[in-house]
Amino acid sequence: MLKEFKEFAMRGNVLDMAVGIIIGGAFGKIVSSLVSDILMPPIGLLLGKLDFSNLFINLSGKSFDSLAAAKAAGAPTVNYGLFLNQVIDFMIVAFAVFLLVKQVNRLKRAPAPAAPTTKECPYCVSVIPIKASRCPQCTSELKM
Repeated sequence: MLKEFKEFAMRGNVLDMAVGIIIGGAFGKIVSSLVSDILMPPIGLLLGKLDFSNLFINLSGKSFDSLAAAKAAGAPTVNYGLFLNQVIDFMIVAFAVFLLVKQVNRLKRAPAPAAPTTKECPYCVSVIPIKASRCPQCTSELKM
């Protein structure tokens, strides 16, 4: 059983997948920082100095100035600003993965076209097997 597990783990696909997961996790952190630290502040500024990460609905009935203050007080909140950041984060990652897959598919070589198995009879233009020496439709002798 240990030998089978070792063979499974050492297969190229499993190692490639592990590397992909590690790089994907690091890429996700970069995109999260891009969204929260670079993209959202200018968008918030354009929308009237709005901080998306501080948008929340307080369910306790008390008034809090910020999400941090509400969390510190233990108030239940619906953090829709953080959710918006995550949605934008996801959209950027999905778009980046789309572009990557598109480029990888473009770099793959197209399979060589299969050798033809039929040809046209030069006399009656019917489709016949490529190895035929006589047309089954018009019975003309074909040149090889």
